[in-house]
Amino acid sequence: MSRYEDYHSRGMYCPDDDCEFCKNMRKTGERMPPIHGILPDFEIARIPSMIEPFIDHQVRDGVISYGLSSFGYDIRLADEFMVSSIKNQPYILDPKNTSDIFESFTAKERFILSANSFILGRSVEYITVPRDIEVICIGKSTLCRVGIFANISPLESGWRGTITIEIANLGNKGVWIYPNEGIAQLLFFRAEVSCKTSYANRHGKYQGQTTVTPSRV
Repeated sequence: MSRYEDYHSRGMYCPDDDCEFCKNMRKTGERMPPIHGILPDFEIARIPSMIEPFIDHQVRDGVISYGLSSFGYDIRLADEFMVSSIKNQPYILDPKNTSDIFESFTAKERFILSANSFILGRSVEYITVPRDIEVICIGKSTLCRVGIFANISPLESGWRGTITIEIANLGNKGVWIYPNEGIAQLLFFRAEVSCKTSYANRHGKYQGQTTVTPSRV
């Protein structure tokens, strides 16, 4: 029995690009149903232009890992950031009005994020979410274990852009932050049907962003 016989028995293409069964199916033009639920590595790699640039393996040696993983993709942190420009205490931040409270900075080398503080960053990768897919984003354990929390809301179907990432140091010590290394993992879920109204249809306020983007209302 083929290693991937269970895929064929369910009418699905298998992960082996050299599989004769799947090659023959493609030649005949017969369509197989797409994989639903969480997408494995080979299926993520087969969706054109969903992640750019795309790295088809895990980069790990001496860095916080990034690239394609078993059931997800680890994105990298770009070198552009925003930090609160408010120095006076106390001050209450208003998510409905952030136009004047952030200032930008660039860091191509590692830098220290102070205890009990946060910054905004963005992903290196530009993501284009297909209409039948929703993306969940979670932090990496390497960073979580030293108190760094990387928060990203779900990427909705039809959304595209670089991802603005909220990076908080929840600990009581400063922590090194490494641009151009891994920061979070994306998990891709395909629904059995496409949504009626996508993020693009709604003309979402963060559509097409390519820079670090504060709150918009």
